[in-house]
Amino acid sequence: MSDQHKTKLIEVALPLDAINEASRREKSPFTKNHPRALHVWWARRPLAACRAVLFASLVDDPSSHPDAFPTEQEQVRERERLFAIIEQLVKWENSNDEEVLAAAHAEILRSTLGQLPVVLDPFCGGGSIPLEAQRLGLKAHASDLNPVAALITKALVEVPPPFSNRPPENPTARAGLSRSGSWTGALGLAEDVRYYGGWIRDMATESIGDLYPRAKLPTGGEAPVAAWIWARTVTCPNPACGITMPLVRTFSLSTKKGKEASLNPRVGIDGTDVLFDVVAAKGGPGTVERTGATCLACGTSVPLAYVRSEGRAGRIGQQLLAIVAETPRGRVYLRADQAHVDTARQARPEDAPDTDLPTAALGFRVQAYGMLKHRDLFTPRQLVALITLTDLVSEARDDLIAGGSDSDYADAVATFLALAISRLADFSNSLCSWDAGNTNMRQLFSRQTISMAWDFAETNPLQGVVSVDDCTGWAASAIERFPYRPELRGVVQQLDAARAVTEGGACVSTDPPYYDNIGYADLSDFFYIWLRRSLRNIHPDLFSTVLTPKSAELIANPHRFDTARAADHFFEEGLRESFGLLRRSASGEIPMTVYYAFKQTEDEKDGTGVSSTGWETMLKGLLESGFAVTGTWPIRTEQQQRTRAANSNALASSIVLVCRPRPVDAPVTTRRDFVSTLRAELPSPLRALQHGHIAPVDLAQAAIGPGMAIFSRYQKVVEADGSEMTVRIALALINHALDEVLAAQESDLDPDTRFAVAWFEQSGNNDGPFGDADILARAKNTSVQGLVDAGLLRSRGGKVRLLKRSELVAEWDPAADRRLTVWEVTQHLVKRLEDGGEGGAADLLRRVGGLGETARELSYRLYAICERKGWAQDALGYNGLAVSWPEIARLAAESPTTIGQQTLEV
Repeated sequence: MSDQHKTKLIEVALPLDAINEASRREKSPFTKNHPRALHVWWARRPLAACRAVLFASLVDDPSSHPDAFPTEQEQVRERERLFAIIEQLVKWENSNDEEVLAAAHAEILRSTLGQLPVVLDPFCGGGSIPLEAQRLGLKAHASDLNPVAALITKALVEVPPPFSNRPPENPTARAGLSRSGSWTGALGLAEDVRYYGGWIRDMATESIGDLYPRAKLPTGGEAPVAAWIWARTVTCPNPACGITMPLVRTFSLSTKKGKEASLNPRVGIDGTDVLFDVVAAKGGPGTVERTGATCLACGTSVPLAYVRSEGRAGRIGQQLLAIVAETPRGRVYLRADQAHVDTARQARPEDAPDTDLPTAALGFRVQAYGMLKHRDLFTPRQLVALITLTDLVSEARDDLIAGGSDSDYADAVATFLALAISRLADFSNSLCSWDAGNTNMRQLFSRQTISMAWDFAETNPLQGVVSVDDCTGWAASAIERFPYRPELRGVVQQLDAARAVTEGGACVSTDPPYYDNIGYADLSDFFYIWLRRSLRNIHPDLFSTVLTPKSAELIANPHRFDTARAADHFFEEGLRESFGLLRRSASGEIPMTVYYAFKQTEDEKDGTGVSSTGWETMLKGLLESGFAVTGTWPIRTEQQQRTRAANSNALASSIVLVCRPRPVDAPVTTRRDFVSTLRAELPSPLRALQHGHIAPVDLAQAAIGPGMAIFSRYQKVVEADGSEMTVRIALALINHALDEVLAAQESDLDPDTRFAVAWFEQSGNNDGPFGDADILARAKNTSVQGLVDAGLLRSRGGKVRLLKRSELVAEWDPAADRRLTVWEVTQHLVKRLEDGGEGGAADLLRRVGGLGETARELSYRLYAICERKGWAQDALGYNGLAVSWPEIARLAAESPTTIGQQTLEV
């Protein structure tokens, strides 16, 4: 590794707790004005994480300046100061705070000596990284092969900056008063998007409003329809029945307490169909489940194979189940009205998209039911609405120009309007189900799939559950939060990553595709067909093809190749080529950062202890492209990080890899020397990670950073037989070294605790033979009876077992315990945390003094044992203790310790 560059903060330490908490909070549906409201993109990285990673990649670690920070204590204090900046920087409420951003920018200027690099992201996706680069005062160059991704990123960093501080241009604004006052940033642009969203709604209401009748209320009068609830139907295959079977997932319409509503089915008088009443009661399961359907009339079980065959024959129909009406007192549920059915059938879409769905693709499930074209995903009325609305985008642009706006500004407004209408399509298709718990619609792309929905909700796009006003309002609100500085206008292109190279010296930060997880191109065609209709004349470079490019898309899509191995090879070669070109673009002074979404479901245990083919491929591609990995950081975005969160034991949702170009003169080493170096060098960074309060669930992933830093510093590692060591074997050796480090930490424990750890690893909380326990106790310099007296063990009838946490004494007093052990302290701290939260654990921590820190370290070892054994519930407790430790320690420090210093015999 070259000695010329300065070590950056991200290569040493990060305040992961603050970053992860901000990333998680940002994903809350209550976060307002977030760019994700502008348009759907899959696996979008949290803005907080991107902001923190860019900052930490550019700012020097204090260890790079031994003249200013000569001692370790001074370096720690300086890191804490930088951490404090990050902790403020990542908060969503501070994302446009000028003081916070100025402080961060000043640190970047200081470390880069005023020579700010361009940030390069060749897999820009939803645009999070370029947007946050711009927020930090950096220019961004971004690209993506996918035109939808390129358009979203253009809308974030390239389209708005030229119009900063410009007042609105709509006719009402031009008429006078609303142009006065302050229109800072993009407030004027946002106002025009809102205005023309309303203009499109009004024009569409004149044109197609008669397709959306009002609902007649039982009490008299009418109310606008929020949604129509439909079910797909097939004919019962029983020859003696032949009734029209509704395929209904659930009969519930609302499960809210006090507002329950459900469908009550009954067979019609003529016996040819099923009718539904709406009743004020909880509903039960419907007529269809994963394995098949049931006929309500004759009880015949109908396999899904029959339903699929009916779909392919064009014989799946639709039946209106209920109407959701919007009243001043809330939503009410009404039985189906034939007049509404007849009105819906009047829709006659003209010039509907005629593009084909892929024959087979990642995330697609509907072709088996006869849905072969994109238009098949919509009802005729939905097609009429989307055709009308997308065509009105062009008319809104023309209206702006006719009123005196220049074409560039009109193009900008039209771009955001088109994105808003495309966003509406996510809620205006026949695959959106009704959520009885929230009494709302589920969007199609709540997951990365296009899957069948048996019963679906159809919104009124003019004033329903999700309407034009909603989507243009979301877009306008997001626009208001974008950072707008004309001099930092980004550059966004539709390019293959293998061509997206700058002249060099860039800060490269990117989020490449995840192996075979998401079929971006096939999925994004759903939006592309509507965006192209509105914008092909405004962005001809993005919409020159009928559908999105497929053949060059860098994913391991088995449906595009003859064999799965061919798909793997395509991905591996493409990734290697892209990283190789990025090596030429990357600055030698700034590490490259690469995001990878690690999924537990990718586990493919094969005896090596390595778990993800995609993860291994990512590392392999980096190393073979000439990079060395200098750090890995788990970024958690999905789960609460406290023990009260049910899923806090799940793996991190993404990993950030920190990379440097490997020197061309890097040496070769042997397996034996590599293992020896691992054992010598890995303990120090692992202790640093633990002291940095990294969660035990994340420790194995974070340990890959220092482990791969050792492996990748060599040109290659040679096995005993002369072959080159693979990344998979290296990962297995790193995992093994981690286990050794955690096991070695047991030397600091008292004999009773060392016994308890060994017995726990062997037997968990189950009974074991007394003889085995006696032999182990002697080896650990203790005794079974002593362990019983200490309150760790129960011995009865020739069997022994560790006491469970539920069996511990509730009012345990460590001051009165004559044989105090770290095991007891750990178990009681976990119990207090589970029962009384962080405050309860803090009260105990004050009483055990310095033993608490040793207990925290032990929690990592115990978590590792539980994770390996598959003991999820126990693992949850130990993970929670380590993750909650900063808050526990803070609370404990608020009052003086009430117990003297405890000592243990070792």
